[in-house]
Amino acid sequence: MLQTSYIEISRKAYRNNLRYLKKIIGRDVVFSSVIKGNAYGHGVENIIPLAEESGIHHFSVFSACEAYKALEILSPRSQLMIMGFLDDEQIEWAIENDIAFFVFDMERLRKAVETAKILRKRARIHIEVETGFNRTGFEYGSIDTLVALLKQYHDHYVFQGLCTHYAGAESIANYLRIKNQITKFRQFNRYFLRHDLRPEFCHTACSAAALTYPNTIMNLVRFGIAQYGFWPSPETHMFRFRKDSSDANPLRRMLSWKSRVMVVKNVEAGSFVGYGSSFLANKKIRIAIIPVGYANGFSRALSNTGRVLIRGRRVPVIGTVTMNTMTVNVTDIPNVERGDEVVMIGRQNRMSISIASFCEMSEQLNYQLLTRLPADIPRYVVP
Repeated sequence: MLQTSYIEISRKAYRNNLRYLKKIIGRDVVFSSVIKGNAYGHGVENIIPLAEESGIHHFSVFSACEAYKALEILSPRSQLMIMGFLDDEQIEWAIENDIAFFVFDMERLRKAVETAKILRKRARIHIEVETGFNRTGFEYGSIDTLVALLKQYHDHYVFQGLCTHYAGAESIANYLRIKNQITKFRQFNRYFLRHDLRPEFCHTACSAAALTYPNTIMNLVRFGIAQYGFWPSPETHMFRFRKDSSDANPLRRMLSWKSRVMVVKNVEAGSFVGYGSSFLANKKIRIAIIPVGYANGFSRALSNTGRVLIRGRRVPVIGTVTMNTMTVNVTDIPNVERGDEVVMIGRQNRMSISIASFCEMSEQLNYQLLTRLPADIPRYVVP
């Protein structure tokens, strides 16, 4: 093992999640796999092939940088969509490679159609409209100018999508705001249709919206966190629990994070462990050093509070988590030795440490923890 830890990705769990989510959206709706943030920490090199072998052929990324990497892995049959950052210089590359992209202001629209005209190839555009999130998107007040430009340049683009993004569909506190956004999106869509501008796809739903607001499921859904086995929020889970009472948690976590014991040693009573004086041994104890620290994604906030699994037992992190190591107390576990498996996230025998519990201990969102797992940690697909 060259690296100090490794991640396992469960093919079985992923297929289970896809079956469940496809059942919710229906057979005729396109499932767009959102693979931004290195596929939410799971590795695009793993998730793209897993998705394609399960019949998914539409993928969404945030930036051109992510699109470059995804394009190296995608099969010719699959489509790619950039939802965010795209420099003017990269628009030509996107058009040449049949990569769709969001258009959310007049400057990008003009640059897209002008470039397409020069290339003599249509740009695949998704018009993003502002419905109340207040991030990116055309305001309704500019719709006359927008429609006029779209009609003027109709030979230089494919109107592949009309889209928006919801402002917190995972929380009941945003219920009224989401309802207003749905109404506003329909207003935009009606206006386009009245002017004979019909998008191939209308898409507004992310994981949270698709799971809690069925009327946001149009003919394409952008599934991010849910496809990896995580509920966008406890409220989302509770809503689906009422709907799917036969199975309390139909989503399965795909990711396990593991390492090995590096050193085992004894510490005498009255001695401090690690940097500073945050942990004092009040009796003779046995400790194990794990070669994973905050540089590897194990938060320093887990000092003296975190837990890992060794030999099927949950053991506490003691002392300060350092850049490259952590120390755990294995006094009560017989025969722990160098090379023993350590589980930071996942299951060992009958015990488990979930992403949720890990996040609660380190005060992170599951999104944060997953996307902050360093890309250089090896990731392996397991059955």
